[in-house]
Amino acid sequence: MKKVLLLLLMATMFIALPAVKSYAIVTQDTTTTAPPDDMVFTEVGSAQDSAANHLVKDTVKKDTVKATALKPAKSTDAEKLTLWQTFLKGLLFGFAAILMPCIFPMLPLTVSFFTKKAGSRSKAVGQAIIYGVSIIIIYVALGMLVTIAFGSDALNALSTNGIFNAFFFLMLVVFGASFLGAFEITLPSAFVNKIDAKSDKGGLVGIFFMAFSLALVSFSCTGPLIGTLLVDAASKGDRLGPAVGMFGFSFALAIPFALFALFPSLLKSLPKSGGWLNSVKVVLGFIELAFAFKFLSNVDLAYHLNLLDREVFLAIWIAIFALMGIYLLGKIKFSHDSDLPYLSVPRTFLAIIVFAWVVYLIPGMWGAPLKSISAFLPPTATQDFDLNNLTAAPANAGNKTSIKEKKYAALFHRLTPKGFDPYYDYDQAKQASKELGKPVLIDFTGWNCVNCRKMENNVWSNPEVAKRLKNDFVMAELVVDDKTELPVEEHYVSTFSNKKINTIGKKWSDFQAATFNSNSQPQYVIVDGEGNVLVPPQGADYEPENYIKFLDSGKAAFQKKTNE
Repeated sequence: MKKVLLLLLMATMFIALPAVKSYAIVTQDTTTTAPPDDMVFTEVGSAQDSAANHLVKDTVKKDTVKATALKPAKSTDAEKLTLWQTFLKGLLFGFAAILMPCIFPMLPLTVSFFTKKAGSRSKAVGQAIIYGVSIIIIYVALGMLVTIAFGSDALNALSTNGIFNAFFFLMLVVFGASFLGAFEITLPSAFVNKIDAKSDKGGLVGIFFMAFSLALVSFSCTGPLIGTLLVDAASKGDRLGPAVGMFGFSFALAIPFALFALFPSLLKSLPKSGGWLNSVKVVLGFIELAFAFKFLSNVDLAYHLNLLDREVFLAIWIAIFALMGIYLLGKIKFSHDSDLPYLSVPRTFLAIIVFAWVVYLIPGMWGAPLKSISAFLPPTATQDFDLNNLTAAPANAGNKTSIKEKKYAALFHRLTPKGFDPYYDYDQAKQASKELGKPVLIDFTGWNCVNCRKMENNVWSNPEVAKRLKNDFVMAELVVDDKTELPVEEHYVSTFSNKKINTIGKKWSDFQAATFNSNSQPQYVIVDGEGNVLVPPQGADYEPENYIKFLDSGKAAFQKKTNE
């Protein structure tokens, strides 16, 4: 029965890992960027624009008091939620690590050692708790080292840096291959033996080195999990992310040692070690491979490689999870697997879950929104064949202006959901606003902004929202993480951050931070043709009703100002 419960726990973890990712999407501002510059529009070169930007800041202060119905994004709350989600993900990874072949068999051995050595139950409990605390200290220190090694500025850049994302992709592929049995990732034996020898010392020092030995000996199993967790936490750009993730991981890892020291009789109810432990590794290996392609997608989008479109991404995922299901049925076998004489009930349930997931993914190949993971996938506009777009309403034909060619449209049309027709340059959007008599909705977005994808798929797809966006506003999508070089004559050094601005992404990132005091995406700002903010800006809000209120208030403010 205990074995059944443990396998069901693994099934829950399989479902929860994507869910944590998805839930983190809901609660955090995802695409953080480097601190931008004083975007008084010096790179565009207009003195009028510079004055308008100062008016923007004044207008924000005045209108924030008036528009109490709106809910502007609060970056501080988002940071707390992000750390909380990082901790939960670390906790899940820690519970998964307990089921690894390198750790699970050590539970009864370690607890029995403490019980016999201490001589009394109270001493055994105390030593086991110290052992657990030592595990936490060791792993949290590792998380802090990641932050110290990279620095907070570097962490902020990880989410969109092509080299780092490509490295993370390759690293996760290596980790996945390791879990599938291709090889084992181990530390130098001399170093491990030296640390293990110190664990023979008595007192607190000996207990600490016992915990250190556990961390080193189990590295072949926990290394890929730790690496994945640190990569994910670091790429969110939060200074404390790696340490908080490691705290969650080590806390989960320390719980069973303290628990079994308190209740040694529970050790008898543990299932015996066996081939099922390796099956846990293999399943996690498939999941590692699936997550790896998210980092490759980041590179593909930011650098316009156009290799990993939405349907290609989904095809890879379908293949990976289909193989996982076939493996659970015992139809394929890896090097370290034991023979599977029969299919257990828990394994059957896991296979059903996996195949149900595959069936859910398949309609996405023809454009199904797949809203539960829509933020994790490449933009829908990258999909070549989409049945939904065959009946999608075209952009409003009445939005004709004197602008003959939209700047940057060739680069960014793959980012925009089908049916919308935004501008990708702020100056052109303001010009269109003056000619059409409509306010501008600025959408600060990014190729790798998962919150932005979730807003587009879950909110912009609402018929009432879409109708307002197409008919009542001039849309301006400003992409803050694009790596395309600006013409040399448009390069400049930021007077705000003293950094060189030489790409389109840096240009709009600077504009957002200097003008609206924010560097999180998505951020939606409604302005008039002169650049004056009409209502307080808003971040991600996944309730279409709230977004409709925001749009309607901006339209009403624009009409009121026009009639004055």
